Amino acid sequence: MATQIPYLDVQNLTKRFGAQVLFENISFSIAEGQKVGLVARNGTGKSTLMSVLMDKEGYESGSIIYRRDLKLGFLEQSPQFDPEESVLDACFNHKDDPEKVLKARQILTQLHITNLEQPMGQLSGGQQKRVALANVLITEPDFLMLDEPTNHLDLEMIEWLEGYLNRGNKTIFMVTHDRFFLDKVCNVILELDDQGIYTYRGNYAYYLEKRQERMDNLRAEIQHSKNLYRRELEWMRRQPQARGHKAKYREDAFYELEKVAKQRIEDRQVRLKASTVYIGSKIFECQYVSKAFDDRGKKKVILRDFYYNFARFEKMGIVGNNGTGKSTFIKMLLSEVKPDSGQFDIGETVRFGYFSQEGLKFREDQKVIDVITEIADYIDLGSGRHMTASQFLQFFLFTPEEQHNYVYKLSGGEKRKLYLCTVLMRNPNFLVLDEPTNDLDIQTLQVLEEYLQDFPGCVIIISHDRYFMDKVVDHLLVFEGNGVIKDFPGNYTQYREWKSLKSKEEETAQQNKVANTKVAKKKDYHHDDRRRMSYKEKREYEQLEKEIKALEKEKACIEEALSSGTLSVDEITEKSKRLPLVNDELDEKEMRWLELDELDH
Repeated sequence: MATQIPYLDVQNLTKRFGAQVLFENISFSIAEGQKVGLVARNGTGKSTLMSVLMDKEGYESGSIIYRRDLKLGFLEQSPQFDPEESVLDACFNHKDDPEKVLKARQILTQLHITNLEQPMGQLSGGQQKRVALANVLITEPDFLMLDEPTNHLDLEMIEWLEGYLNRGNKTIFMVTHDRFFLDKVCNVILELDDQGIYTYRGNYAYYLEKRQERMDNLRAEIQHSKNLYRRELEWMRRQPQARGHKAKYREDAFYELEKVAKQRIEDRQVRLKASTVYIGSKIFECQYVSKAFDDRGKKKVILRDFYYNFARFEKMGIVGNNGTGKSTFIKMLLSEVKPDSGQFDIGETVRFGYFSQEGLKFREDQKVIDVITEIADYIDLGSGRHMTASQFLQFFLFTPEEQHNYVYKLSGGEKRKLYLCTVLMRNPNFLVLDEPTNDLDIQTLQVLEEYLQDFPGCVIIISHDRYFMDKVVDHLLVFEGNGVIKDFPGNYTQYREWKSLKSKEEETAQQNKVANTKVAKKKDYHHDDRRRMSYKEKREYEQLEKEIKALEKEKACIEEALSSGTLSVDEITEKSKRLPLVNDELDEKEMRWLELDELDH
């Protein structure tokens, strides 16, 4: 089989910022049908690489080649709009083409944006992200480039996007920290690490397994090199005349060995046990609180006589669609917004640590370490132990060199991480975190998860990161809108399973109701004049059953193979092309089977 021309081919790409090398001589390619996720630490150049690939930034050397006549769609991390223009005008990609205008309306409706004349300035960050997403999707591009596509989207929208991207033979390159999303959508993971790039042909779970193997092998190689280095160093320290001119190759080999031996793996191996902070038995009581807003002439209810008594050491997650009042609830708890009626009775020992969506504005001329030492020189770990500000920053993956960088040099993700450190450094006993995972890299998320799991105080988290929620919270408050709030005892995955099961039960009950109605209206078949199946139709009916089973089996095999991580690029391309054809054929045969089934029942 002839090798296909990839959609994107990158060869020996190098990018620097002054003396800092972001990546050097990296090479990779993306074939038709591949769904590629790019992961890396904050500040290592993910968004820069995306900008370079989109020709928004230059690079030092290498080549970037797209397949000729390829239609690209690019979703920016933080899209900017004219606040005065309408939603429909913001979707400029329709170019007044009636078909594309219709497509724009359909996609925007699916994304729960129905008022297309509304000015963009009145939309929330999540709604603006959805408009930007619609703008990309209406062009039906061959190749989608997505920079943090799930940021500011609520859980319902994230799940819709998952389904959309998994339909058909789409080719995708995305930067995201949403591990659940990576696992569900991607079949290739690219990791940008130590100025190089590593390819893992599988989903996120496969990447985790293989990355651990790579790190273990690298540690073993470094240890072996250190042992050898000590012997060779002794030889190098002898008088030059003793070594002689014949050993030039051994000198060269020594310097290569030195590079490996002095390599550092910035992979945190220790787990920080948070301070044994004291918090009394009384935390807070939400006493029959009500809150409503005037939303363009309509009353929007957030809370309606809501009562809740928060328990000691509780770790609660808050979920719900955008606009249901999650952040307002938090602001009322922190006395930033007043309720219309009722009150929050907060315990005297409670010390809040609040991480907001808006973030903290830093002085750009400050060094990272100075931002932290302004708060405290060390953090108390209890039992006479403490951790210095520098050690605390290092725990959250700021290297000693990075700690002496100026704030203006930090990426967006690094600033969010620094803001998180400022909240935790104050040693609170009650953490309130509003979308803490936005823009944080996967390694930092793992550190934060462990910190919160061991945290001896109380935690409330508003997040759309399902993976993070599952790791940290033990129960949920579900904001359903219009003042309806439900308390669910479990994590997000358990909640979704319960909701799915409930929906199936309701659907089955509805079907049974319809079936019973049909039975009640059943005619006497001695006088039934309905058309029966012919002999030919009966044979077709039997054959369809066999064909449907075979297609279902083939579909399951293809899906299993695509997520196995063992296929070559050509095999992935071939199977990705075959999958939508199988789905279409299956739909067609199932419809015909239903038609025939109606004749005989």
